Amino acid sequence: MQRSLFPKDLPTSKSTRIAIILGGVCGASGVALMARSAHADTTGLMRTAAEMLLFHAPAFLGLAALAQIKRISLLPIALALLAIGLALFCGDLLVRAQFEQRLFPMAAPSGGVLIILGWIAVALSALLIRSR
Repeated sequence: MQRSLFPKDLPTSKSTRIAIILGGVCGASGVALMARSAHADTTGLMRTAAEMLLFHAPAFLGLAALAQIKRISLLPIALALLAIGLALFCGDLLVRAQFEQRLFPMAAPSGGVLIILGWIAVALSALLIRSR
């Protein structure tokens, strides 16, 4: 009898569910912004925000899938850093594209730093990974 890679009775953690939600929200938002940018983006900022969201959508889903196989101790921290970073980075770009103002000074760079730290947390978690 062949075992499934993803058993049906495998418990789903809160972090896994959050990662799936973030993946879905980023994917939907990215597609919507990409469509909007095709018609109303004169600066390219909206497209950049859409691309960042679309790049991270499958990454969140991948983290959720990985969390079902292995316990990732830094996953909640990584998800928080990535989500807040994306909100700041993309939010600032969208405010600049729509209103020609900034969300607040250094919002996009701060968001970018948080995104980088989120990915570093993912990488560091490989050192701490343990079997379920």
